[in-house]
Amino acid sequence: MSITMHSASVPVFVRMLTNLGQWLDKAEAHAAAKKFDPSVYLSARLAPDMLPFTRQIQIACDGAKFAVARLAGVDSPKFEDNETSIAELRERVRKVMDYVQSVPAAQIDGTEDKDIVIPRRDGSTTMKGEAYLKYFVLPNFYFHMTTTYALLRHNGVELGKMDFLGAPKQ
Repeated sequence: MSITMHSASVPVFVRMLTNLGQWLDKAEAHAAAKKFDPSVYLSARLAPDMLPFTRQIQIACDGAKFAVARLAGVDSPKFEDNETSIAELRERVRKVMDYVQSVPAAQIDGTEDKDIVIPRRDGSTTMKGEAYLKYFVLPNFYFHMTTTYALLRHNGVELGKMDFLGAPKQ
């Protein structure tokens, strides 16, 4: 089977967001074992000028849903960005996974040369679909996933490389 725009996006998002759900489970278990409220993770930062844990997850989720929507040429679901608990973050992750899996592969495949408009504060940018996925979406998605992972590790959650990568695929 050859690589398609769908196979290079949706399964990647689902796998990593599934892993993220497991990280959140481990974070809650760590908080329970150490007897502290897991909501302390929500404002965690590695540096004072970086976005907190909650925003890292929101942005990773947004990256996945916007990528699929833009490639498919449909509107993405809107979220309020008002999560205040691990459970609410987990629900957001689940909703994003459900959404990206609901978009038919046929709507995403063949979008390599499609013009994708990316709204930005300083004006929109247009990229071809393949470049958008490979050089904008995936690096940004992994940046925020990695930052989320690092914040949990920094706060003592026992995560290893295989937690990040997930179970080997055959």
